[in-house]
Amino acid sequence: MSSSGGGGDLQKLVTMDSMAFANPAAIVSDIARARTRANLRFRLVFALTWLILVGGLALALAESGKVDPAFLSKWGGFILAGVPVTIFVSITSILLAILFAIFGALGRLSGTAPTYAIATLYVSLVRGTPLIVQIYFIYLALPQFGVVLDPLPSGILALSFNYGAYLTEIFRAGVEAIPRGQREAAGALGMTEAHTMRRVILPQAVRIVIPAIGNDFISMIKDSSLVSLVTIQELFYRANNVGTQTFRNFEALLVAAVVYWVMTIVFSFFQERLEKRMAESDRRL
Repeated sequence: MSSSGGGGDLQKLVTMDSMAFANPAAIVSDIARARTRANLRFRLVFALTWLILVGGLALALAESGKVDPAFLSKWGGFILAGVPVTIFVSITSILLAILFAIFGALGRLSGTAPTYAIATLYVSLVRGTPLIVQIYFIYLALPQFGVVLDPLPSGILALSFNYGAYLTEIFRAGVEAIPRGQREAAGALGMTEAHTMRRVILPQAVRIVIPAIGNDFISMIKDSSLVSLVTIQELFYRANNVGTQTFRNFEALLVAAVVYWVMTIVFSFFQERLEKRMAESDRRL
């Protein structure tokens, strides 16, 4: 009887296996649903953890008595009015930095000695001096040579000039990541070197370096606070002035810190979405 029972169990297993192999779509569907549930659980635990930590910190600050709601209601709007200036400075600076980086990368890849030397000097000089020195130099030192710029253009130029040097190396690496065979194929089709760079190499290099550009843009949002030193009334400038005048530096700087944090979260979300979209398009190709 045990033998016949074992044979029956074996037959059931064989039948179940044959049914599974006969319907692979059901297996794929089950796997997809399991992954969806696991992903949902992960997101829920993640959100709950953030809620507990941030909520606990906010509750601790509220219970400490160091945060005055009346102060926040009175001056919060004034401080937040600096957010559009911060975003404008950051976006304009990163666009100009990309322009500096493209020319810098092409110079670093150039076979002409003077062009290569100029691009290398630009990268070395900017990376070897602090950003705050560059801001003060453009705003305070250049007028001694007859070049007078308003605070806003000075701050934007300093940020873009600085970040352009770092992006130069990123763009150079992106261009060098393109297989050499593509250059040779373009040359075989009769395309000039400039045409190949503009139509074949650079579009692919930009796709490679976009994540790095996004990271630098998020860093620039925070570094844009340094342009307050040349009296640009962005977020940090307003928060610092309010805190100094009212002797409530904690609340004023806390507002600025929270707003900077929220801005980085928002732009990081869009960066992540852009990277996923580009990854999906690469897989389709």
